[in-house]
Amino acid sequence: MNSYYRRILSVLAVSSLAILAACSSEDKASADTTSADTSKTYSINVAYGNQPGEPIDQLAHKWKQLVEEKSEGKVSLKLYPSSQLGSEQDVVEQARMGNNVIILAGYGFLMNYVADAGIFDTPYLVDNFDQMIYLTSTDWYKDIAGKLREKKLDVLLPAVIYGERHLMTKRPVLTPADLNGMKVRVPNTQIAINTFTALGASPTPTPLSDLYTSLQQGLVDGAENPLPVLQGVKTQEVAKHLSLTGHQKFILAWVAGTDYMASLPEDVRQLLEETGIEARDYGRQVLEDHDKAVLESFKADNVTVHEVDQQLFKDAVSDVYGTFPTFSPNLYDTVQSLLAQQ
Repeated sequence: MNSYYRRILSVLAVSSLAILAACSSEDKASADTTSADTSKTYSINVAYGNQPGEPIDQLAHKWKQLVEEKSEGKVSLKLYPSSQLGSEQDVVEQARMGNNVIILAGYGFLMNYVADAGIFDTPYLVDNFDQMIYLTSTDWYKDIAGKLREKKLDVLLPAVIYGERHLMTKRPVLTPADLNGMKVRVPNTQIAINTFTALGASPTPTPLSDLYTSLQQGLVDGAENPLPVLQGVKTQEVAKHLSLTGHQKFILAWVAGTDYMASLPEDVRQLLEETGIEARDYGRQVLEDHDKAVLESFKADNVTVHEVDQQLFKDAVSDVYGTFPTFSPNLYDTVQSLLAQQ
């Protein structure tokens, strides 16, 4: 073989190696978009307003444990309880801007972005939490989640059980009439405000962290929340009447910014979702056990527990669904129809 042909073969060999290398690089780049680089670690901030030790906090710690164990330390969660990163609304906005944070958000806040999400916060919507979880599995809910995504919010886990909300006051409340003129601390959502207006109270939105001093100073006469939350801020020390109104079966959602979630490999997101469900179920059991213990603790603290006729309260708020013109037409009926198909 003369030198001319040897040079041609040499050029062809080099070209073939270059093509193979390029294909290998493209395959690697494609793989990197769907799975985590085994040499890379991910630290994710998780924010919520509840106090250390409350059931939600225990749920968050369980989630952290599961994520870190199952990822063998490649993914870690950094927990920020007690609104350390800011108010719920502030942190939701941080998430929308693409910041590294997962936030426990109420549907009363999410309705600022997709109005129909607020139906989950309305009073006496369902009979039990299983119905709430079912609603979040329907195509109707998938449409809500899709609209939230358009607003730069991804729902990572839609049904975190927060608890059944009751009323704790300085004076006895046995019927809605007993709430007339009474200042009741509520979350700063229009649904909570409209609900307690319908019950005859003067709803007073204040941060949960300010509740104790607000009761002491007479700025409010009572508050509503699940029992562990009421205990967490020591409401029982200054308000000695608990009315088991059960006016809400309250769920929340873990949400994150769409841009931030898109920056994570798919298997990391799948890990967060799968472990999140496991942590949610763990948290539900913790909550049920805690509710019973807190109720007994309240009685030991000389809190009078009132078993009220919940139908009276339900009747009093029956028109609340019609006070939100941004809801889709017949939204309440749509939800009830879905529940009938369960």
